Amino acid sequence: MPPSFLEEQRKAALDVYEREPVPTWRRSGFWTTTLRHLRLDELEPRHYDPVDSFEELPGVVIDALNSEELAGLIVQRGASTIYTALDDSLADDGVILTSLERAAEEHPDLVERWYMKRLSHEEGKFPAASAAFWTGGAFLHVPDNLKIENPIQVVYVIDEPGTAQYAHTLAVVGQFAEPYLREYCLAPDFEGQALHAGGFELYCRPGSQVKLAHFQDWGSGEIYDISTKRVEIQRDAHCGWVPIHLGGHLTKQTLDIVTAEKGSDMRHNGLYFTEGDEHLDLFTTDLHEQGDTTGDTVWKGALTGESRASYEGLIHIVQGAQNTNTYLQTHSMLLSPKAKADSIPSLIVQTDNVSASHGGTVGEIDEEQVFYMMTRGIPRREAVRILVEGYFEPVIGKLGDPPLEALVRQRIAGKIAAAEEHVEEYIEQR
Repeated sequence: MPPSFLEEQRKAALDVYEREPVPTWRRSGFWTTTLRHLRLDELEPRHYDPVDSFEELPGVVIDALNSEELAGLIVQRGASTIYTALDDSLADDGVILTSLERAAEEHPDLVERWYMKRLSHEEGKFPAASAAFWTGGAFLHVPDNLKIENPIQVVYVIDEPGTAQYAHTLAVVGQFAEPYLREYCLAPDFEGQALHAGGFELYCRPGSQVKLAHFQDWGSGEIYDISTKRVEIQRDAHCGWVPIHLGGHLTKQTLDIVTAEKGSDMRHNGLYFTEGDEHLDLFTTDLHEQGDTTGDTVWKGALTGESRASYEGLIHIVQGAQNTNTYLQTHSMLLSPKAKADSIPSLIVQTDNVSASHGGTVGEIDEEQVFYMMTRGIPRREAVRILVEGYFEPVIGKLGDPPLEALVRQRIAGKIAAAEEHVEEYIEQR
């Protein structure tokens, strides 16, 4: 039986979901994200039986993880948690890795303390849907002073059309702990619609040092991803967060980092690559609630085909948060004449004695660099591939995770190869 606090949260969220219309997001009068083609009433949660071994997981999961050595792994397929594994020594040390449903029953005090502390079902129809309907989910608790070398992996997978996946990850990292958390959202190529409506919240307790990576590749299916991800960093803690978006029919995500107490520090480095008719709408916030906090945000994207991508990053320094030092930069590279991109950095500064700056660009492959490489005997297509991969390398290098770095490079190389004729034609026209 779910605890009463969770039932109350679900009921309040359901009320919001039922009264809110399906939203359309408009930004600055020139960018619209619409869900008019989403047939929400035709989608439903799909449940699956658990599996006993890694080899029984969906192929898209096995391919992405490639038999890595993981500290822990939890996989949700559709609406069901189908696999959970945790290193025995970490379990002995007090690490908890389980479904959020199970955690709410077995650790109700811990879950109630942190659940939805930074998220709210009042933020719109889909945040309310996630809060009302999620099943399975993932819960991670890392005790104080524990250092974990290998990744703790959460995977959400959709492998059938007609699926509505409502997901929620809650992670709490204890004081002076040092874990590495990864969350992957994966799907094979299929025809038909599906939905992932997700919530993610991570709490970095004082003095903790946390690595966090998100990897999204929903394949070529008509998958809609409408998610909110939020990270709170407490006193003298650090979080390095690398989100990677490499595939999804329509993605509308909000990603926020809150430096909530003095001495907290964040590094937020993200990348995206859109192709075909994909539509990507990202909004990130670097929110400083206290002074003597630091931050750095860098995003890079590339677009091919007729894809659309908008990245808006906000630095928000509240009143009284003096001695804040932070920076935001965003860059988009067009690789097709029909692709469209916006890079929108912005600032809200409500106090003095801070250092906050930003910059944004939308550009193209430099033909002079291509020509120079060709004079050195490098074929044009190879030159373009090298330049695009090199453009992303500063972000990929921030991962400090060779298996994930290799996966990202492989996927980007595949996207460049798939679009190389259009890219080459575009460059020749410039």
